[in-house]
Amino acid sequence: MKNKPELTIIILNYNTKELLGDCLNSVKKYENEVPLEVIVSDNSSTDGSVDYVKEHFPWVKLLAGDNVGFSKGNNRAKPYTHGKMVLFLNPDTVLNEGVLAKTIGYLKTHKDVGVVTCKLVLPSGELDKDARRSYPTPWVSLTHLVLKLDRLFPKSKLFARYWYGYIPDDVTHEVESVEGTFLLTRREILDQVNWFDEDYFFNAEDIDLCWKIHEKGWKLIYYPEVFIYHIKGASKGKSKIWRHKVSFAHRLKMRLIEITSMEIFYRKHYWKKYPLFLNYLVILGIRFFKLVRFMEVVTQSI
Repeated sequence: MKNKPELTIIILNYNTKELLGDCLNSVKKYENEVPLEVIVSDNSSTDGSVDYVKEHFPWVKLLAGDNVGFSKGNNRAKPYTHGKMVLFLNPDTVLNEGVLAKTIGYLKTHKDVGVVTCKLVLPSGELDKDARRSYPTPWVSLTHLVLKLDRLFPKSKLFARYWYGYIPDDVTHEVESVEGTFLLTRREILDQVNWFDEDYFFNAEDIDLCWKIHEKGWKLIYYPEVFIYHIKGASKGKSKIWRHKVSFAHRLKMRLIEITSMEIFYRKHYWKKYPLFLNYLVILGIRFFKLVRFMEVVTQSI
């Protein structure tokens, strides 16, 4: 791409060759919006992704290694990153006109902002609600994961805090965390917080990163003036469109790892904030939720 990139786009790939191709083509289409470089970090894909990138996208810097998960896979790109800004972008996304220019413009003109994300649109045309999230406190987790009160009262500030349902999705506003699907930040900030926490294999590492950035005093912004398309859940077989390409064993592994990450996050950030009895109650709930998730995956495969 450009000799002196202002932006580095890091894309972590695992067996999503076709989707990765669409993503890279969309980046190429809008490369003139900002001087950029693209790094694809491949987690030991077996679908020919590495050769595919080498053949069709020679302008991409390709890093191939073992399947070390989301955090380590993205951090693999750290020594090769030259942009003052870094965009973590999922391979199951497609950019649209103005996304890069406007999100970067917002970040540059708001000196107190450390992270910007855009609106994420699913294949159904609906909003990917995980684009903007509150921290999963015990109360937020109870209302969102267990009681699902945010589905019954989607605009309630009390019950719909996790997805900010009480704020229209076309309004730019400050949030506690964003999804790693499109996470734009400054390289200096990543160095301040030591990039992604490698204790996480998959899931919650983006919330953890947002937590660390927020603790440094930076604002995180949901900016819906522009949007991208997001297939969502392709590499872990969660997407119905992509499920047939992912083995049952892999789907089960990834879905259970998601729950394990919840426990890691809670122990890191909430264990000292709440009384011991509540902590053990939460951990018990997480373990039970893991059993429920196991049954869900098994049922879907029958």
